[in-house]
Amino acid sequence: MKQSFGYSILKSRETDWDKVDNRLIALLTEQEPSLLRCIGCGSCTGSCTVASSGLNIRRTHTRFRRGESQRLLDDLKKCMFCGKCSMVCPRGVNIRQVISLMRKHIES
Repeated sequence: MKQSFGYSILKSRETDWDKVDNRLIALLTEQEPSLLRCIGCGSCTGSCTVASSGLNIRRTHTRFRRGESQRLLDDLKKCMFCGKCSMVCPRGVNIRQVISLMRKHIES
């Protein structure tokens, strides 16, 4: 008998890192080395002023690393560069600079 737990499993979000184009993330970490310290804790998103309008910095960073950068430009344009994310980052990542560089590289 098949038991229902009230949810269904969606399409896999597994990333095949061998197929991901790493050029953008390599360029980004070269220009802002503090990004290498990111542990994906989500503090940046939790402190974000515009998170209610759809900006999720943690998800944005993950998508950028996966090479899904074309879908991110609209989200990145929502950032007000207030700096709260950088202030709360436990690892000292300069997130404002990271977002600025992401926008620059996606737009070019």
